[in-house]
Amino acid sequence: MPYSHHSHSGQFCAHAKNTLEEMIQEAISKGFHTFSLTEHIPRHIEDFYPEEELAYTEASLAKLFDDFTGEAARLRDEYSPKINIFIGFETEWIRPLSLTLIQEILAKHTFDFFMGSVHHVHTVPIDFDKAAYERARAKAGGTDERLFEDYFDSQYEMLQALEPPVVGHFDLIRLLSDEPDAEFNGFNGVWERIHRNLEYITSYGGILELNSSALRKGLAQPYPCLPICEAFQRMGGRFTISDDSHSTDQVGTNYFRLLDFVQKARVKHIWYADRNAPRKDNRFPNAGFSSIAVSELAQLPFWTANQ
Repeated sequence: MPYSHHSHSGQFCAHAKNTLEEMIQEAISKGFHTFSLTEHIPRHIEDFYPEEELAYTEASLAKLFDDFTGEAARLRDEYSPKINIFIGFETEWIRPLSLTLIQEILAKHTFDFFMGSVHHVHTVPIDFDKAAYERARAKAGGTDERLFEDYFDSQYEMLQALEPPVVGHFDLIRLLSDEPDAEFNGFNGVWERIHRNLEYITSYGGILELNSSALRKGLAQPYPCLPICEAFQRMGGRFTISDDSHSTDQVGTNYFRLLDFVQKARVKHIWYADRNAPRKDNRFPNAGFSSIAVSELAQLPFWTANQ
């Protein structure tokens, strides 16, 4: 009975599929213990993705997010006998106005946690397609190394401003780079920034997401890659796991490979959202985080039921 702290549905995300309820039903069918609903926050029109430009206005995208919170609460209550549902959101950190949008969302709704993610550098998406990635790289100075440095600097700004309980796909910048499995080899300035960001996450008690979506997108390792995981462990950092699913057929995808990676990285415990855990962040009164030993996680019925 594993956990996922990051998911999207076609009902509330233009680049996903299936309804929110169908996503939950799929998680139940696969024996998930915990499944978290974390749709993207609404954005200003200049930051719409191409699939959103003809479908939404700023007002309708904001209403869609409000509708998500209501439907998520309804489904959480309806399915509570079968699965633990947690309600959060995934940040966008694009320009100074991003902070205002996130603060307004946190003031308007009550969440269990949120996922702190960066998908843009110099206001350009870096995981949408190769053409957009190359535009961002050009704005950064023309090399992957410079773009990586700017990505982790932007992430550091987000971390300082928000201190997200969970940090999403820490090294997403790898995805469309020229050598996505190179582990930032030889990029000393990049590694200095990575260590700085990991130290800051550790300092406020944040949790780093081990995200299996990198595997279904063709990378050899999940987010983050092994050297980052090892560095975070040396700092005493905590990890959780997620599938970052965008459709029912992605729920739990590559979790066997993710477990293999967790064991290879010698992670000892996995943390998961828990309504009975102590609250360490007064922004989120309804849930804390508990942990399970990886040795115990590996013995759960999920792994035999989904072979």
